[in-house]
Amino acid sequence: MFRNLRRALCVAVAALLLPLAAGAQSAQGLQAAEAQAGAGYWHTSGRQILDSAGQPVRIAGINWFGFETANNVVHGLWSRDYKSMIDQMKSLGYNTLRIPYSDDILKSGTAPTGIDFSGGKNADLQGLGSLGVLDRIVAYAGQGGLKVILDRHRPDAAGQSALWYTPAVPESTWIANLKTLAARYRGQDTVIGIDLHNEPHDPACWGCGDTATDWRLAAERAGNAVLSVNPDLLVLVEGVQTFNGVSGWWGGNLMGVAQYPVRLDVPGRLVYSAHDYATSVAQQSWFSDPSFPANMPGIWDRYWGYIFKQNIAPVWLGEFGTTLASAVDQRWLAALVDYLRPTSTYGGDSFHWTFWSWNPNSGDTGGILKDDWQTVDTVKDGYLASIKAPGFPTGGGGGGGDGGSTASCSATYAISSDWGGGFNADVKVTNTGTTALSSWKVTWTWSGAQRVTSMWNASYTQSGGTVTAVNAAHNGTVAPGTSTSFGFGAAPGGAGAPAVSCTAT
Repeated sequence: MFRNLRRALCVAVAALLLPLAAGAQSAQGLQAAEAQAGAGYWHTSGRQILDSAGQPVRIAGINWFGFETANNVVHGLWSRDYKSMIDQMKSLGYNTLRIPYSDDILKSGTAPTGIDFSGGKNADLQGLGSLGVLDRIVAYAGQGGLKVILDRHRPDAAGQSALWYTPAVPESTWIANLKTLAARYRGQDTVIGIDLHNEPHDPACWGCGDTATDWRLAAERAGNAVLSVNPDLLVLVEGVQTFNGVSGWWGGNLMGVAQYPVRLDVPGRLVYSAHDYATSVAQQSWFSDPSFPANMPGIWDRYWGYIFKQNIAPVWLGEFGTTLASAVDQRWLAALVDYLRPTSTYGGDSFHWTFWSWNPNSGDTGGILKDDWQTVDTVKDGYLASIKAPGFPTGGGGGGGDGGSTASCSATYAISSDWGGGFNADVKVTNTGTTALSSWKVTWTWSGAQRVTSMWNASYTQSGGTVTAVNAAHNGTVAPGTSTSFGFGAAPGGAGAPAVSCTAT
């Protein structure tokens, strides 16, 4: 609600490094049980998010915006190297990046602006389009043990939209672009989920049944489309502004979930997301209540907290922020942090969150960084100390590594469908070494007459029955212990799975 000001942008300590677990266990016990929590893709169970081994995790992250603006890239690269920025986020104890984008970055030829290449800064971003830069950010974040959530923030760089579509960007484009990103990062478990649309608000409704305005139904259509191409992703669904005549923050009203839950085709993938702000964004009636801030837990329970407390689904506070200029805002943030549950007590049995924002140039909240894009606002960052959480491992091991510094990889081949006349298969490439890959090549030989008919996320050559597949531009960089993938169609069917080899550089 009232977000035009914040979106009209002209252009410490790693705290509480305790492992994640539910219940009141000792810190020593938590550490022994959960030191490696966070590996692989994640899924949900009740109100918790679990990693690939079934261990609870907590998203405790930061928003880094800019891809949704006319710069078509995260802000601040005009001052610093992107790797130094990510390293600093990690050093402060943030374990997840929420990266807003607009559909403009998926247009052919979209290029970033406002990147400083002097003095060797951002050297490996030169010549890349916006998606190429996003690929590099994802790869480096994953290499450092951070996870990434992609946020469809705007249909275009001009500004936010109340609904998920506009005359210029219809629903079909929105869904097609969501699927493109889901497929692009398939097999790269650094990207754990997609926030389908930022801050739906009036006339968006929840459960009204009108396909033109019912955000709950649209989220089902889009979420299932995402899962159809990448079933491992979390689907993050924000609220609306108004339900049954009760209004709140844009995207912050999830009252309708109790009566009209989102239904997805793949179980264990749904996370509900709310936004909540202080008076520096807009005044709300609860800030002037005589009982403030004691009234706030009841407000949060009503709008979104009940989903967690009733064990319906995990809840992620995707945005919250403030300038901290007023005493009211300071008391609000302290109360909200307490409501989100301290990691030392509750571990992963907690609300998830990404603070708004890393950027100092958010007009009505400011950021964790001060205006020089270097100095940390230690007061603001300090408020978040009790809800920060451990970082995550750099990914599940693929086996076969020699433990040295030589680049190495392995590949697995799996047939996803075979109809006799042809078949589809997926190949997963895993970095089994201790140094990042810059490129890879996978080779196999069929004993029959099979020919590749199409391939995605890689290019190929075929000589007789031998196929050689080489990474695409966006997935050649693979951090140690992480994976990427590509797929293909071929004919005829009935070939079985041949042995595959992987060569890394």
